[in-house]
Amino acid sequence: HEREHDREISELAAKHAEEMEKLRAELKEEQRHLLDELQQQMAATQRAEHEQAQLQSQTLHSLELEALRLTLNNMHTSQLELTQSNLRKEKETALMELREMLNDKRAQEVAILQSRHQLEWEKIKEQCLKEKEDL
Repeated sequence: HEREHDREISELAAKHAEEMEKLRAELKEEQRHLLDELQQQMAATQRAEHEQAQLQSQTLHSLELEALRLTLNNMHTSQLELTQSNLRKEKETALMELREMLNDKRAQEVAILQSRHQLEWEKIKEQCLKEKEDL
């Protein structure tokens, strides 16, 4: 009876050891499965974070480019306005100089015409006086 009891205890111990080994294997498999799942989730999270960072970087880059474009556009507009203003001033200056030059030329011509007119008047006067004397 004692041997049978020992044999049963041995069988139970072997069965227990076998079940423990089986449970350990299942536990290791489950741990490996959970670890793989966790690694996949971490990789997916890391990819998502990387994509988000890239998207933010691209958005920031786009915003910087747009800001630079607007700044350049404003500078170009300011430069055009300044150039227009300078050209307008130069045109006004040139027109004033031309007006002064034409006025000077007109004044000279008027002076020449008056001088001629005076000379002709003098000639006619002299001629008139000669004719009076002759008469």
